[in-house]
Amino acid sequence: MKKIYHLSTCDTCKRILKELQPLDGFVLQDIKTEEITEKQLKEMYALTGSYEALFSKRARLYKEKGLAQKELQEEDYKNLILEHYTFLKRPVIIVNNAVFVGNSKKVVAAAKEKIHS
Repeated sequence: MKKIYHLSTCDTCKRILKELQPLDGFVLQDIKTEEITEKQLKEMYALTGSYEALFSKRARLYKEKGLAQKELQEEDYKNLILEHYTFLKRPVIIVNNAVFVGNSKKVVAAAKEKIHS
């Protein structure tokens, strides 16, 4: 599977997608217009082993809901990601059985190497 979950309105996602070109054979899913399904989230979980690893603590809603003060469990992270797309750490890049989550330079460089190897 070659897939990238991203947000088309996010400048960071746009920059990363441009940096990763060419993306031959990749399916791009804009999570704002095409919501993540529970099945897709389970596939990501199978590769990361953690819903928390897929969860963005930078999301505006994370602060607004006061989630930093709560002790969240794996099931909470899963439900929050399914509830609102902003809780997914972006982008999520899946290349066969490898997954790259987030936008750190190290993660993007590793994804780029995997895509073009």
